[in-house]
Amino acid sequence: MIHSLAGGAVVRAAEALDRIEASDRPEIWISLRTSADLLEEAAAIDARVAGGEVLPLAGRLLAVKDNIDVRDLPTTAGAPSFAYQPARDATAVARLRAAGALVVGKTNLDQFATGLVGTRSPYGPVRNAWDLTRISGGSSSGSAVAVALGLVDLALGTDTAGSGRVPAALNGIVGVKPSRGFVPVTGVVPACYTLDCVTVFARDLAAARAAAELMAGPDPSDPLSRTLPPDAGLPPVPRVAVPTGEHLDGLAPGWADAFQAAVARLTAAGVEIVEADISPLLDASRLLYDGAFVAERYAAVGSHLEANRDRIGTDLDPTVAEIVLAGASPSAADWARDVALLARLGAEGRAALAGCSALLTPTTTWHPTLAEVAADPVGANARLGRYTNFANLLDMASLAVPAGQVDGLPFGVMLTGAFGSDRTLAALGHTLLSPSVDLFVVGAHLSGMPLNHQLVEAGATLLRPASTSADYRLFALETVPPKPGLVRTGGAETGTRIEGELWRVPAAGFGAFVGGVPAPMAIGKVTLADGSVVCGFLVEPFAVEGAADISSHGGWRHHQSEQRL
Repeated sequence: MIHSLAGGAVVRAAEALDRIEASDRPEIWISLRTSADLLEEAAAIDARVAGGEVLPLAGRLLAVKDNIDVRDLPTTAGAPSFAYQPARDATAVARLRAAGALVVGKTNLDQFATGLVGTRSPYGPVRNAWDLTRISGGSSSGSAVAVALGLVDLALGTDTAGSGRVPAALNGIVGVKPSRGFVPVTGVVPACYTLDCVTVFARDLAAARAAAELMAGPDPSDPLSRTLPPDAGLPPVPRVAVPTGEHLDGLAPGWADAFQAAVARLTAAGVEIVEADISPLLDASRLLYDGAFVAERYAAVGSHLEANRDRIGTDLDPTVAEIVLAGASPSAADWARDVALLARLGAEGRAALAGCSALLTPTTTWHPTLAEVAADPVGANARLGRYTNFANLLDMASLAVPAGQVDGLPFGVMLTGAFGSDRTLAALGHTLLSPSVDLFVVGAHLSGMPLNHQLVEAGATLLRPASTSADYRLFALETVPPKPGLVRTGGAETGTRIEGELWRVPAAGFGAFVGGVPAPMAIGKVTLADGSVVCGFLVEPFAVEGAADISSHGGWRHHQSEQRL
């Protein structure tokens, strides 16, 4: 859900223009809309809202990576010699604008979306939002930094090797890389056409996911766009894989401890953690640049580089040119060999993650300085993509979220899952990001019961069936809808175990949920059969006077079943 924002679109657009000017970060942008143009569109959005239109993104400020078309602004893909004037918005942009988003401008990037560093651009390296001596990460560098600095609410990037995730981690924001084809790539300059994804950056997960959903859906102009299968969701006890120790070697100082802290947060939230040998996934990663798949980059923009070799070193980045032009070398046999190898590695990787809802890794391995990347541009880039390169090759969804700081700089982790697991990853991401409250329910809020939707709307996740300790009794209350009342007795000799469910409710939604609980119901402390004490539904004692004692049924669900017989 995207919450309403203070001020109308005109006010927010004017404030954004002031923030951009005050930020003194010209390297973020390749082109900006004129203030007159931006304010005119903002006024039109305000008029639509005043007229009763429901615009979920009304007044949300949007930056767009400059390999994605925005009408009336040139598309350069980070190369002035490549620039063209698009006649229409990319499908992803058009869908966000239809929802009320305001495009502020086009952002800098690693040229032709080739790189994870954010420095391969004739428009200048994009410096990190936290430390100007360090890289922002790429290729969606300007988009990530614009969000991190609060210049915009949302930004679009693209991701082939990790460009929608690495800059999110290095700037302390959220990066959503949907399943391939979930968001159409119509109007996107391809890097590797069959692998590319449009991604979203935001400062909070809910906003990023909402934008992704608004952009989603097949587009007849994009033959690779598709509808996701139904998401299975989280099981009662989710299982998440983490790499074995050997595959966490080489992290920046302090990052291994920060990663283990993130693992501990999931464990504390009731997630089962299992170690997995991710060697097949890491082997697949190397195929993206070291194998025949680099031919896709040549197919995309190789002809432009061939025709403009005299510009290499001026407006065409030498490192990008070297990578793309090398894509002319692989043969059809090389491609066939790598497709077969990728299929085998994918099968082995899926086997290693069998039974798991997701794989949790650090998003990247280090945060280099601008000088370190300049000294070793290819090697530095390779280290950054260790955990990201395989996702699109193996048709997986991925989500990067902040996970604290190390030495004053952001540290991020990443959840990666099978094609179509986008919403499952979001649920796990919320678990990582949000404090939560475990709530024991015994009646109308049980799964499948009439009021369960209230828990779901609060963002709650079912953890597992559970039961009370043996000193409770359950009564059938005369309420609409019918509800039971749970009361604790003086001891096991006068009580019994009552079955229910344990749900995990995000703290952000718990207060509103509790505020809606009507008398005589109450939320108090309930002791479970395993001795743990959690929040749970109880009832005021007066309400059970004269009520039917249904404790012998063992729980509300059994009572309801017997009532129907």
